Amino acid sequence: MKNPIRSKQQALSFPNESRSFDEKRARVCFWAYDSAIEISFYIEANTLKELSPKMDHTEPGILQAFDAVREQVHDIANKIYARGEKGTYAYTLLAEDL
Repeated sequence: MKNPIRSKQQALSFPNESRSFDEKRARVCFWAYDSAIEISFYIEANTLKELSPKMDHTEPGILQAFDAVREQVHDIANKIYARGEKGTYAYTLLAEDL
């Protein structure tokens, strides 16, 4: 049975523009919503560099790169979420997802 929450016609919403840098794992964390369900996403700095080759590998540089390609990252997050497993609420965007 097809999961109605994961309908390809229903996109995630990204109402909150906040994002944070996880220094230990070298990745940016951001959030989306599927109705009332919060979904966590992570994009590693190396993956982000593929989208923004001139990115500076400092926290401000990585966050600026994320902001510059935010719409593209959100599109990728929607695709990953649509093909994800039911009950999974955290996803990491990898280079092969680009």
